[in-house]
Amino acid sequence: MMKKITRLAALLAALALLIPTGCRRKSDDGTVTLKVWGSGEDQAMLGEMIEEFKKANAEEGKTYNITLGVVGEDEAKTRVLEDPAAAGDLFAFSDDQMMDLYNAGALYEITRNKDTIMIENNEGSVKAASVGDALYAYPITADNGYFLYYDSRVLSAEDVQTLDGLLAAANRAGKRVYMDVSNGWYNSAFFLGAGCKLGLTDKGKQTCDFNNQNGVNAGKAIKAFCADPAFVTGNDAVLTGGIGTTICAGVSGTWNAEAIKEKLGSGYAAVKLPTFTCGGVQMQMASFAGYKLMGVNSATKHPVEAMKLAEFLTNEENQIKRFETRAIGPSNLKAAASEAVKSNVALAALAQQNAYGVTQREVLSSTWDPLEAFGTAMEAKSYSRTVEELLNTMVQQITA
Repeated sequence: MMKKITRLAALLAALALLIPTGCRRKSDDGTVTLKVWGSGEDQAMLGEMIEEFKKANAEEGKTYNITLGVVGEDEAKTRVLEDPAAAGDLFAFSDDQMMDLYNAGALYEITRNKDTIMIENNEGSVKAASVGDALYAYPITADNGYFLYYDSRVLSAEDVQTLDGLLAAANRAGKRVYMDVSNGWYNSAFFLGAGCKLGLTDKGKQTCDFNNQNGVNAGKAIKAFCADPAFVTGNDAVLTGGIGTTICAGVSGTWNAEAIKEKLGSGYAAVKLPTFTCGGVQMQMASFAGYKLMGVNSATKHPVEAMKLAEFLTNEENQIKRFETRAIGPSNLKAAASEAVKSNVALAALAQQNAYGVTQREVLSSTWDPLEAFGTAMEAKSYSRTVEELLNTMVQQITA
């Protein structure tokens, strides 16, 4: 039976060669159909980029039928894994979704101009987009991290170098210092700064040593911070609403830059995170250096053309366009080195902090809830259990 099928397939293939080109279907006549997923805020910008791509490739004898879909970076993984065949051929996603997408086999390995892409983007973004020596996504941005905004009319550049100095200056001025300590993405800054690590075993299990001695020292620093009269917490609205009045400094990212700049006016300033007292010595607060990436769906019917489009959408010119349109920080080294990017207060602070940034690619989603529980206990000043006990429970839950 198999031989008959093989012979039939060969016969059909031979007959196809005899059919005049003009009689073939349009889909066989050079039409490439691709679907691109991106956030709602990016739709107009992506549409312009796609039209430029079509113009740039008009001479190659192919017709590109490219459609857009609204799927944000935060929900890309969920939507792709629900139905890979119906998902976008290209989709933007946050780097913390990388390993789940890779483990599910949802990402097409990038083979077209791989070395060029790796050379042109910063090291952290390339690492976030890679598994071993293989590249599985295109870096788009290098601005998904956090740093310290402050009111320079209240605080000096020296005040914001250390957390102790920052809190002392805030208390003298009757102001507050904001940080969402109940959010594990932020409170990890203390543990990572103390030298603690998160990682994955060969079998993909989460590892965490936040309960070692350095972690205990970091946990006690968090406890002291939350107990300080100047400390204030809450969601982004607390920061953007209070900065410039009751709040003189706060930890956040570039997404709040415009709101904070408007509130602070001439006092608008930003810098890397401060050092903090940890076990009697000063340690630099670290952070998660977050990146946004563009993946090619492993189920795409046009992998070569999809890679070509993805490379175009994430190249130097279009990363500059993202910055000019939406103040998005580029991962492309030449784009990031432009005077316009370097003179951006928030992005300059983020660049400083990224020197102490840690990729969140190897952080599983199950890590965040235990970290949140610890931070919530510190904010609530719930001291029925010691820091050591709370951290032991937290690590047990993270690594379960």
